[in-house]
Amino acid sequence: MLRFEYKYIIPYARLEELRVRIAAFAHRDPHVRSTGEYTVRSIYFDSADLECYQLKVAGVKRRNKVRLRGYNQGEGQRKVFFEIKKKVDEPLYKNRAGLPYELALQLLRGQPFRPEQYGAVIKASDLEDAQKFLYHIFARKLQPVVNVIYEREPYQFKIDPENDLRITFDKNLRAVRAPGIDELFVEKQPVMVMRGHFIMEVKFNRYLPGWVRQLVVSMGLKKGPASKYTLCLDALRRASELDYKLSTGRWQMGKMR
Repeated sequence: MLRFEYKYIIPYARLEELRVRIAAFAHRDPHVRSTGEYTVRSIYFDSADLECYQLKVAGVKRRNKVRLRGYNQGEGQRKVFFEIKKKVDEPLYKNRAGLPYELALQLLRGQPFRPEQYGAVIKASDLEDAQKFLYHIFARKLQPVVNVIYEREPYQFKIDPENDLRITFDKNLRAVRAPGIDELFVEKQPVMVMRGHFIMEVKFNRYLPGWVRQLVVSMGLKKGPASKYTLCLDALRRASELDYKLSTGRWQMGKMR
């Protein structure tokens, strides 16, 4: 399904005001912890010359991002997700395959899928999306570049389920350079990104409700680009936490361990 996604970079000083103003319309996502939020962890993959990054910076309308995503500390069975996020002009489209982490690592290392081991717990649609993900990884020779980590405070809206309006406050954005694929739940020397600001994301399927438009206008919020992937790479470069040489356009990659 195509989905629209608007992003706003906002000072933390306005967070409580936003919470109050959406409270009449919203309820908390049932997946949150007692703190009202959860941690999102995404290892982004890219080519040696950072094709995905460069296309985003250039504003190319049709592009994609390829990432391995997990949540919190990976408790329990540690289910993770192979995701391809496709940009087609304004709307987005996402392929998402949910897999046990151990199987995801196995497939990323090029090892065969064993139906007798996992077949009973994986849907056919997940396997299909996993194949699409792995095609990008191996055909384009993508490697892990950065682990993008943040806390997400999510809100859902009961009116018009088909529109599936969702607003999230993504806070404490940080980046870990060149992770191995087995380091999704590891934070080694994270670099903080956008101190003093968080990202509000507004996602919907069909239309932006009038009350959201009014909220954005009355608070003077400006919609604009806020790619966490590019923000994190830029922050790492500024912090000298990477081996990115503009003269060669080569990146120090993580490893498919």
